[in-house]
Amino acid sequence: RIPHGIAFPSTQKLLSAVDRYLERELRKAGLGQDAVADLAISVSELVNNAILHGNHQDESKKVTLELLFAPGEVTVYVEDQGDGFDPKKLANPLEGENLMKEVGRGIFIARSLVDTIEFFRGNSGGMRVKLVKKFSV
Repeated sequence: RIPHGIAFPSTQKLLSAVDRYLERELRKAGLGQDAVADLAISVSELVNNAILHGNHQDESKKVTLELLFAPGEVTVYVEDQGDGFDPKKLANPLEGENLMKEVGRGIFIARSLVDTIEFFRGNSGGMRVKLVKKFSV
């Protein structure tokens, strides 16, 4: 496994640059368009969550994106420096009063597009989310 990664300030102004970086790295690793799209959407949702909910757009706090490539799979870590949350307490966006809410779908979307998603406390005390996507080589 060869790690790749970047760390950047918590501002949404950098989202498109982060997306471009991710897509370029995934294509260099040989992922097909569907796998690239699934990961790009998932990571974008999680990076946005890290900026908004984790670091509260505090530009002195960083979001870290790490990529690990292995034959037939890529692992992506997104980590913030926020206070963290309990993933077991996430509301289901498909239930009753949550249907009309404009927030709360990012993790749900990511879960549907990747093979594995796990939540940990990061090294900085914030959240560290691990995504695994399998692909054909």
